[in-house]
Amino acid sequence: MTRRFVDLSIYLENDVVTDPPFLRPKITYQSHRDTITEAGYFFPGLTAEDMPGGEGFAAAEWVTLTTHNGTHLDAPWHFHPTMDGGRPAITIDEVPLDWCFRPGVKLDFRHFADGYVVTAADVEAELARIGHALQPLDIVLVNTAAGMAVGNPDYVNIGCGMGYEATMYLLQRGVRVTGTDAWSWDAPFSYTAKRVAETGDHSLIWEGHKAGRDIGYCHLEKLHNLEVLPATGYTVACFPHKVKAASAGWTRAVAIFEE
Repeated sequence: MTRRFVDLSIYLENDVVTDPPFLRPKITYQSHRDTITEAGYFFPGLTAEDMPGGEGFAAAEWVTLTTHNGTHLDAPWHFHPTMDGGRPAITIDEVPLDWCFRPGVKLDFRHFADGYVVTAADVEAELARIGHALQPLDIVLVNTAAGMAVGNPDYVNIGCGMGYEATMYLLQRGVRVTGTDAWSWDAPFSYTAKRVAETGDHSLIWEGHKAGRDIGYCHLEKLHNLEVLPATGYTVACFPHKVKAASAGWTRAVAIFEE
C-alpha cells in the first residue's frame, strides 16, 4: 500500500492577496551574508569569508503575522468566550489532537453565488448526492468559488458561507472540525453587512462562527486545492501550531490517501 499526500494549504507570502490590507503578513528575507553579524554573537569576529564557500552564515526570515494569516485552524475561543452552553471556550493549545486527524468529507458548493448563506437543507442535499452519512469527528471541508480566487484582490468577498443552521446540522452529528477554502467560514462580510442593514438583525453577523457558543468546534480557513479532492476516501491532518492561549494556530493541512 502506498500513501499519497495532497497539500490543502496556501502559501504565507508577501505579494499574493489572501487577507484585507490591515491583516496581511509581512516576511523579511535574510540571505546567508545578512546574518553573519548575528553569528558574531556566538563566534566573535567571524566574517562571511571564514565560512565554507565564503557565503556567510545562515538564511533566515523575520515574519509578522496574526494567527489568522495563511491556512489556520480556529479554536472555539476565537468565536466566543464560552462554548457548549456556558463552559469556558477552549483555546488552540487545548484543542484535542484527536479532532485533527480524521476522515475527510468534501461538500461541493462552488455553484452557490458569492455571499450565499448555506442552509441545513443544502448540506443534507449534498450529503445525499455524494452518498455519505456523517460520522462523529468527520472533518467536513466546504469547497466554494473562493478556492480558485487566491490572489484576486477581491478574494475576501468571494464564495458562499455557512449559516448557523448549516453549521449546527454538522455539529449535532458529532463533527468538531470543519473547513473552507474561503477567507471565512461565514459568508463574506460585505454581503452580511447589506443583510444587516436591510433587516436590522445583528444576529446575522458571524452566525456560522457563533454556533460555537452552543456546541464547541474548530474550523479551518483559507484551505486550497479542494477542487482535486473526491467527496470521501482520505484522511485530513490539520494539527495546529501550539500557540499558548491563542484563538487560532497555523497548520499545514493535508489530505492523505492510502492507495
